[in-house]
Amino acid sequence: MAGSRFRVRDGFGIAGGVLFLAALLAVLLLVLGVGRGLAREAVPVLVDVPGGAWVAGGALGIVSVLGWIGGALVFGAGAANKAGEGRPLRVARAVGSTVCWAAVLGPPLLLFSGLPSRNCRSYTCEYLPGTGTAFLAYAVTAGLLGLLCHRRRRALVEAGEAERRERRRALRKKGRGKSRAARLR
Repeated sequence: MAGSRFRVRDGFGIAGGVLFLAALLAVLLLVLGVGRGLAREAVPVLVDVPGGAWVAGGALGIVSVLGWIGGALVFGAGAANKAGEGRPLRVARAVGSTVCWAAVLGPPLLLFSGLPSRNCRSYTCEYLPGTGTAFLAYAVTAGLLGLLCHRRRRALVEAGEAERRERRRALRKKGRGKSRAARLR
């Protein structure tokens, strides 16, 4: 009898998991649909800024790169999951992570919503003028700024590694960088 009780409990657990995933999918589709509707209203306003779609795309590219930099600062080396972190700091990191992901992924999703959809004959799927130009400006700006930031970060990391190598070399030269067994010989 004990075996059947666990089977029923497992069945309810599986059914609950399936219902949770179905509810999560429904919420995700609702959020994406509402987001697409809002974006289709916002894109014409964005491409009408002074300077047109080029400025709007460039500004959105800068926002994405700043979100990427912020994410690197939130989860930089030695920043994530320290054992002594308190709950408020973990919550602040989670909120910071959410904001950074929204800043990185929001602009391209906003611009994608202005592009025409496949197999849709509704007026809500039409191409919004200026979206392609804004997306091109976004891609160029985000790509170039991302490349520059990445190269700067790599240069700083390589300079730090060179400094550590030099420090170890100087210690070995003085005899302090060797192991105890090597020093006793």
